[in-house]
Amino acid sequence: MKYMKLIATLVLTLVVFYCLNTKLGAIPPVGKFLDPVNGVWQNETNEIIEGNVTIAGLSAPVTIHYDAHLIPHIFAQNDADLYKAQGYVTAKHRLWQMEFQTHAAAGRLSEIIGKNALDYDRRERRRGMAYGAEMALEKMKDDPEAIALLKAYRDGVNSYIESLDDKNIPVEFKLLDYKPEPWTIKKTALLLMYMTKMLAGGDDDLEYTNSLRKFGQERFDLLFPDFFDVNDPVIPKDTDWSFIDTEMTKAPQGDIPLDTIRETIAKPHPDNGSNNWAVSSEKSVTGNAILANDPHLGLNLPSIWFVMQLSTPQHSAMGATLPGALGIISGFNNHIAWGETNATRDVLDWYKIEFKDDSRSQYKYGDSWKDTSIRVETINVRGALPVIDSVLYTHHGPVTYDHNFKSDNKRAGYAMKWVGHTGGNNQRPFLDLNKAKNYDDYVNALKGYTAPAQNFVFASTSGDIALWIQGLFPNKWEGQGKFLMDGSNPDHDWQGYIPQAFNAHVKNPERGFVSSANQHPVDESYPFYVFNDGYETYRNRVINDFFRSKDKFSVDDFKALHNNNYNLKAAELLTEMFKSIDVSALTEEERAIYKQIKSWDFNNDIDQVGPSIWRAWWYKLYPMVWDEFDTEDEALTTPFTYQTIYLLINRPKDKFMDILETPEIETAHDLFLKAFKDAVKDLNDWKAKHGDYNWKDYKATYAGHLLQALPAFSRFDIPIGGDANIVNATSENHGPSWRMIVEMSSPPKALGIYPGGQSGNPGSLYYDNMIDDWAAGTYYDLNFMQNDTATSDIISTQTLTPSN
Repeated sequence: MKYMKLIATLVLTLVVFYCLNTKLGAIPPVGKFLDPVNGVWQNETNEIIEGNVTIAGLSAPVTIHYDAHLIPHIFAQNDADLYKAQGYVTAKHRLWQMEFQTHAAAGRLSEIIGKNALDYDRRERRRGMAYGAEMALEKMKDDPEAIALLKAYRDGVNSYIESLDDKNIPVEFKLLDYKPEPWTIKKTALLLMYMTKMLAGGDDDLEYTNSLRKFGQERFDLLFPDFFDVNDPVIPKDTDWSFIDTEMTKAPQGDIPLDTIRETIAKPHPDNGSNNWAVSSEKSVTGNAILANDPHLGLNLPSIWFVMQLSTPQHSAMGATLPGALGIISGFNNHIAWGETNATRDVLDWYKIEFKDDSRSQYKYGDSWKDTSIRVETINVRGALPVIDSVLYTHHGPVTYDHNFKSDNKRAGYAMKWVGHTGGNNQRPFLDLNKAKNYDDYVNALKGYTAPAQNFVFASTSGDIALWIQGLFPNKWEGQGKFLMDGSNPDHDWQGYIPQAFNAHVKNPERGFVSSANQHPVDESYPFYVFNDGYETYRNRVINDFFRSKDKFSVDDFKALHNNNYNLKAAELLTEMFKSIDVSALTEEERAIYKQIKSWDFNNDIDQVGPSIWRAWWYKLYPMVWDEFDTEDEALTTPFTYQTIYLLINRPKDKFMDILETPEIETAHDLFLKAFKDAVKDLNDWKAKHGDYNWKDYKATYAGHLLQALPAFSRFDIPIGGDANIVNATSENHGPSWRMIVEMSSPPKALGIYPGGQSGNPGSLYYDNMIDDWAAGTYYDLNFMQNDTATSDIISTQTLTPSN
C-alpha cells in the first residue's frame, strides 16, 4: 500500500510537471509562462534604449536617439548600415508582430496555433501568397542594390533575434510556446504581399456572376453601375486626356460562363481605405504647401505602423514604417512629403478552367490543351500530422477553387489572375521616395510600383502638389473582369497593361488642392475602362467641399478635417426619410426616439445619441431592401451603400423594396417605418443591458491584439467619434491607423499620431500610450532632427557598434 501511494504520487507529479510545461490546446504551458525567472513577468519592463550594442557586419557606428514617444532617430554613415539598424531596432520593438504577420501571409499559422488555423492556411496558399512573394523576389534580383539592402535589414533583424534568451523573448512567444525563426528576405516579400492582399480591390466577380444570372443584365446594371449619378473623382473632372494615344482593348466575341458559385474565400476588410490631400502654396495660410495622410486599416495592437527617422549624410526621412519592410512608407524628407490611399482598382479576375480528364494535368486553351503545373503545399500542423494540399497553376494563376476546395467538380476549377502574382520590386519605390528631392524624382520613384494600387499624394518645399494613381493596371475591354471569364478563350486573357505614363494623375491643378478618399479615380472621359469597385462617395465629397469653401488653409484646418465627424450619408437619406415617415403610426416611446434623431445635427460626436439611432435604423433598413440576396445556395454581395440610398430616394416603388416573406407589397416608405420600429426595439434592449446609447458607448471602438483581440492585450471603449463613410472613419475596430500632417517649410514641420504605441510589448509604457490622445484629436510634433546631435527632446541614446 505504501508503495502504491508512492507510485501514485510520482505519477501525479509527472502529470503536473508535463501539464505545466506543455501547451494544451489554447492554454500555454503554465509552468513556463509563469516562471519567475524566464516567464511573462520578465516582459513587464521598459525597453533598453541606451548603451552600446555590438552588431556584426556594420562598417561604422550607428547612433539611435529615442525621443519621449519612443520614436527612434537613426543616424548611420551609409545605406547598408542604416537599413541594418532599421531591421535591428524594428525587431527590438516589434519582433512578434513581424513573425506573426509573415506566418499569416505564408499560410503557416497552423504551425503555431494548430488545426484551428488549417482552413486559413489552405486559403492563403490557394490565394498564391507565397508564390507572389517568390515572384517579387525574382524581380528584385534585377536590382542588386535593393537585394543588398534587404539582406542588410535581414541581418539586423537576426542580430536582435540572436541576442534573445528565454527571459526576454516577447510575451506572445511565451503564450504560444514557440520561438522566432531567423528572418529572411522572403519574409519581407511576404510582408509586402500581406499588404497587397489587405489593400486589394473588391474582388466580387464570382458574386456578380451569380447576380447577373439571378437578376439579368438590366437589373444588374441598375444595382452595380460603372458610375454613380454623382462623381467627384480623385483626378478633377476637367482633366485633359488628349495626350493618351494607346489603343483601347476591343471587347471579344464569346459568352461568359454563368456558373453557380456557392461559397467564396474571405475578402479583405471592405473599409480598408484612407484619406490624403495636399494644398498648394497659394492656398496655404503660410505660403508653404501642406500635405496630410491617414490610412484607414484595422485598429490593432501592436499597431500596424512604427514611426522612425532614417538618416545618412546623403538623405534623411521620417514617418511611418511597416515592421518587416525597408524605409519610410508614409512620410517626408527635407524636400518632399508623400502618402497613400487605396486606389481599389480591379486587378484580380477569375477564370473558369476546363480540365481534359480526371488527372487534371492539362486544361483547355483555344483549340488545344495546356499543361498545368503543381505546387505541393505541405502545411505543418502543431500537434498533428502535416497536411498536403496540391494546388494546380495555369497561365492565369493558381486554381484556387477545385474539387479539393469549395467545389465538387473534378473536371473544372476557378483560377485567380492577380497583379499580386506578377512580381514587382515594390521596395525600390519607397527607397527612392525617401531620397526624392522634387516632383520628377517622385514620378520616377513610382514608375516601377506595381501593387497594391495606391493614390500617391505629393507636396514639396518648392510649392508643388500632385497625385498619381499608381499600380500595374490591365488594359481591359469594357466589362472585362466584372464576371467569371472563360479561361479557355484567349481573347478573355488580359491583353496588356496601361502604360505607366497614362495612369491617371494631376500636378498643380487650378483648384489649388489634390485629394483622394477611395472614390472613383476619374470621370467617364478617361479613355481606359475603370469598373466601379464599390468606390467611396461620402468622405470624398466632404473633403473636396471643404477645400472649395475658402481660399486659404492652415495646419489647424487640416487637423479639424482629419477629425471631421459629419455624416453626409445619414444627412442625405434621413432628410428623405423624415419627409415620408408617418409619425402618427409611432407609439409614444417610438415618438420620443424619433424626436431625438430629428434634432440631430448629423455629426457623429461621442456624446450624441443621434448616430446610434441612425445606425440602428440603417442596420435594419439595408437588409430589408436586399432580402433577395439572403440565400445560402449561392454567393452574393449586396449593392453598394450609395446605390442603395439612390434607389430608396429615387425609385421608392421598385420591386426590390418589397419584403419577400410578407403578403403585402412594400415601398421604401413602408420600409422606413418598419425599420425604425425594429430599431427602437433593439435600442431599448441595448439600453436595458448597457445604459444610455450615446455614440461612444454604442459604437464601443477598440484596438484588438493581433492574437484574436486577446482581451488582456487590447484596449476597449475608446472614446472617439466618426464611423465608416465619415472623414474620421473610425468604426468599431477600424479607422485612421496613422494621422500625419506636414507643412513643407524648410525644414518641414510635421505632426503625427496613431492608435497604439511604439512598443509591441504589452508590459511597456509605450504599448498603447498614444491611443487616448489619438481619440481626442491631439497630435504629436515629429522631431525631424537635422543632425545627430541630441536635442532636449531626446530621452536616451543607444549606439550600435561594429563587432569587427
